[in-house]
Amino acid sequence: MKDLAQAEEDEAQELVAPKTLKQRLWSITKLVLKFAVTSALLYYVFSKVPLQQVKMRLINANYWWMFAALICFFLSMIMSSWRLSSFFKSIKLKLDPRFNFRLYLLGLFYNFLLPGGIGGDGYKIYLLNKNYKLPAKKVFWAIMFDRLSGLWAIGLITVALIFLIPQIDIHIGIPLSIFVVATAIYYFVAYKFFRDYTHYFWQAHLKALAVQGLQVTAIVFILFGQNFTGKFSPYLLSFLISALATIIPISVGGAGIRETVFQQLTRVFPMDVDLAVFLPISFYLISITVALLGIYYVLRPSRLEEGLPKSEDNSEKI
Repeated sequence: MKDLAQAEEDEAQELVAPKTLKQRLWSITKLVLKFAVTSALLYYVFSKVPLQQVKMRLINANYWWMFAALICFFLSMIMSSWRLSSFFKSIKLKLDPRFNFRLYLLGLFYNFLLPGGIGGDGYKIYLLNKNYKLPAKKVFWAIMFDRLSGLWAIGLITVALIFLIPQIDIHIGIPLSIFVVATAIYYFVAYKFFRDYTHYFWQAHLKALAVQGLQVTAIVFILFGQNFTGKFSPYLLSFLISALATIIPISVGGAGIRETVFQQLTRVFPMDVDLAVFLPISFYLISITVALLGIYYVLRPSRLEEGLPKSEDNSEKI
């Protein structure tokens, strides 16, 4: 965790300091590797599932349901920025909700569409450190707990879905007990070692549950757009498992990883293979569409910081 915090802080510092030749080469190498991994995974998936079948699903989709899925994902991003603000408030960083959402959209754009450049989290750390004079590590941990709350929400929904899938022959009490114990340990560690971040702990985690609920609903709407009438739970559980798999940033915006996870899980759960591959692709396209909104603040940075207090006034607000 400390190494990750240092990496984010270093990335933030790169925004104000010119990159060395070594840093430039490493950035290029990371980008090339991410594209290579993404290409290899997608090649593997489409060697198993004909691309034409997936393409026909996209062409013949009900776009009203796809639009509903897009709206759901956009609402989940609004809720995500609200969730993050809870952890910012824990460290006495009270941002204007509009600025917080703009910054969130910009971070989303950086993460999805500039995979080898400035990370969204690194930019948030840099900008908030510059304007509020908060230590970079303090902002980093707020962002880290924001991510952890998302993992907690995925875990809770996963436990609920396990109960609905007969192929998983396990008593519901086992995963539920594991989740409850893990939650207790998680909160104990947070309260013991990161007490500042627990002031709005459960409030933020309820928001995280709403975020994941909206994204799961988006998947349901995509399935409706395919006139699907079968069992939803295997697809929804596969979606959550694939979301966990994308935590490791080895591909471009998670592309290739989600599709591979879905394709492999068709061997375990009763799912239509081409529909299972279509779901993560369509979700990725929806994610990119929303992420593109962040480019507005790249082109007009003055709109991003509109209403942001001047840096010399921040010391009075913290």
